[in-house]
Amino acid sequence: MLTSPPTTIRVVGAAIIHKDRCLIAQRSASMALPGKWEFPGGKVEEAETPEHALAREIEEELGIRIKVGQWLGQGSSADASRVITLEVYAARWISGTPAPREHACLRWVQAHEFTHFDWAEADVPVLPAVEALLKNELR
Repeated sequence: MLTSPPTTIRVVGAAIIHKDRCLIAQRSASMALPGKWEFPGGKVEEAETPEHALAREIEEELGIRIKVGQWLGQGSSADASRVITLEVYAARWISGTPAPREHACLRWVQAHEFTHFDWAEADVPVLPAVEALLKNELR
């Protein structure tokens, strides 16, 4: 019996930096991986650049405008039916007040606090790059 290969879903996340902190989001009970922490973002639609998708998703999910910056890294996770590929970009908060429209809650955290959170698997490989970015903000 042949099984179909897992579907690959391309997702983008934002390491939104403000001063010496990064905005992170906790997945709600209605989302996959409830309670896990992540860099907020979402799916890249067909014919959409990752940067455009990220700005759109952040405005939809958090109600804020961001300026998308440099690519920081990539992670992935998989189950029997799908592979999630996550690309994380640095971003600057431009306007609006962050509100968790889909997430359980949001937190502004410093780099040394990252270890206190239970991260979604795809976000974990990018944590060192975000930590380095935050440490550079302190200089």
